[in-house]
Amino acid sequence: MKTFIKTFVLPALFIVAVSAQVSGQSRRTTTTKTVTKAPVKTINKKTTQNNKISRTKVTYKKPTKKVVSVRNVPNKKVINHKGQNYYYSNNKYYTYSSGRYIAIAPKIGFRVRNLPTNYKRISYNNHIYFNINGIFYNQINSEYEVVEPEIGTVVYELPDNYEKVKLNGETYYEYANILYEKVQVNGTRAYEVVGVVDIE
Repeated sequence: MKTFIKTFVLPALFIVAVSAQVSGQSRRTTTTKTVTKAPVKTINKKTTQNNKISRTKVTYKKPTKKVVSVRNVPNKKVINHKGQNYYYSNNKYYTYSSGRYIAIAPKIGFRVRNLPTNYKRISYNNHIYFNINGIFYNQINSEYEVVEPEIGTVVYELPDNYEKVKLNGETYYEYANILYEKVQVNGTRAYEVVGVVDIE
């Protein structure tokens, strides 16, 4: 009888135990969790696949960029960023070259202590931006830093000197290397960030 138990019963119990364990493991690994994200807004999208777009793929409607320059900037405030002087006046930034002040957008990483009063607060993806004339800022401690907005961020107007561009046969709008697509949000015209033109 002992031989019968050792020869047949114990191996049978061992096989049953192993198969139950394998079955239990396979059940655990085949369980998947499906998460569906509810749409936030209804827009017709032609989005680009990644946020950095080579400048060589973007065709500007005008062969040269419109340069806005003035001889004098009243009540200007000088702000130095990484060795470059910016001159701030009338809610615009300027650089100085050949006797003229040329309107420019501050570079990523540029910081100021105070924002102009005409900023617009934009909330997207649990992120709060401060937008002034097409420039996006994040608050970092007691300063505001120029940043690239996240793809999907929506604004309702563009600065006056934006440029129309073509990418893959579609029309987009560019300002300060941020690429926008015209969309409708709840029946209102808006512009969604779809990429950043890589200047390198």
